[in-house]
Amino acid sequence: MMNAILALEDGSVYRGPGFGAKAEACGEVCFNTSMTGYQEILTDPSYKGQIVTMTYPLIGNYGINPEDIESWQPHVAGFVIRELSPVVSNWRARQSLAEYLEKNGIPGIQGIDTRALTKKLRVRGALKSFISTKDISDEEAIARAKNWPGLIGVDYVKEVTHKKPFLWDEKDEQSGQFELARGANKNTPLKTLPAADIPIVAFDYGMKYNILRRLRQHGFKVQVVPATATAEEALKFKPAGIFLSNGPGDPSALVYAVQTASDLVKSGIPIFGICLGHQILGQAFGGKTFKLKFGHRGGNQPVKDLVSGRVEITSQNHGFAVDPASLPTDVIVDRINLNDQTVEGMRHKKKPIFCVQYHPEASPGPHDSTPLFAEFRELIKKS
Repeated sequence: MMNAILALEDGSVYRGPGFGAKAEACGEVCFNTSMTGYQEILTDPSYKGQIVTMTYPLIGNYGINPEDIESWQPHVAGFVIRELSPVVSNWRARQSLAEYLEKNGIPGIQGIDTRALTKKLRVRGALKSFISTKDISDEEAIARAKNWPGLIGVDYVKEVTHKKPFLWDEKDEQSGQFELARGANKNTPLKTLPAADIPIVAFDYGMKYNILRRLRQHGFKVQVVPATATAEEALKFKPAGIFLSNGPGDPSALVYAVQTASDLVKSGIPIFGICLGHQILGQAFGGKTFKLKFGHRGGNQPVKDLVSGRVEITSQNHGFAVDPASLPTDVIVDRINLNDQTVEGMRHKKKPIFCVQYHPEASPGPHDSTPLFAEFRELIKKS
């Protein structure tokens, strides 16, 4: 068994048994409150440059399967848990969590007090950190954490985006809604997909695959383009709408993406953005973003729709937010987070554009916000 260390920039050191790869990495340590979904969290590109701590104590019990990955590879820098399950028990599992991390070069540490670490992050805020499953002294590990430049001003989007355009699921083989086999019939067919009758362009800033599945399930024909694509390049596909995806890092570092979004806003085409796409739109409107103390990461964030009064329990993963005071008068904030009153949704008063800070596709998380995809479809039809 490997020995592992997690060191923080404030001088804190945590040691415990290591698992996964014999490796080391720097990153911003953050916490996620989800009880399930560690595989989707590992493969969410929004976690690029971050060392993720799970607050739920037992992780790894249902293993890893090839169907639930959310991108082309895992993106977390390191993984921190209280206890690694010694048993993998799920009929869909193909390998253990430890095997998966080892294969992908990601170090993990277990056996530490994740509750104490989470409380520290809530008080101090997200911290620069260093994780290693190699032999290293406390002093050197702390120095490595302190010397890491951090997330501010860094563009991770270019590292996680697909480099070339592609059409999602041309043969309708990847977007069917998953159904558990029931009784003796273990070959339950996937639900029939509707016709893909509305073409859209989706900007990939680090998009999760379940977003693409949800868009296809709502009748969209999705042309994916790289994050660096211009408005002119996107409009050459003759889309009826534009989708701006989630992604990692500091939104203020994405000058090229903000310029493209600004050009698309001026074009008048319907636009729907989520997470990083929401923050990029906020800047395209003329607003500013700021870094949250410890971010929103988990499947239990309460969001209030200020128009209907409805409260959604949402899945979230972000460390930055839009400053409402910086927005122009033709943009309204129509959703807020009930924990800290930060902006969770915006809508343009005159143009067919709306966006949310959270993940309506969930995976993992509740499905309260799934209707937003249907709302995007109706917005395009009306426009």
